[in-house]
Amino acid sequence: MTTNRPPAPEVLLTPKEVALRFHVNPKTVTRWAKAGKLTAIRTLGGHRRYRESEVLERLREYKESTN
Repeated sequence: MTTNRPPAPEVLLTPKEVALRFHVNPKTVTRWAKAGKLTAIRTLGGHRRYRESEVLERLREYKESTN
């Protein structure tokens, strides 16, 4: 039996949550978004949010480049 469930919603992270994962300041995360290194999604209130899947991919790339 198959069900037609919609896909799970994408987990979005705040700049602070992204900064904690990279051990940087949240302002650095905002600069990365402005430079095109991360894709920022704007909420209705104008706040930036980042896709967890993209952040994890960038984090993996970052760790690989520092080894």
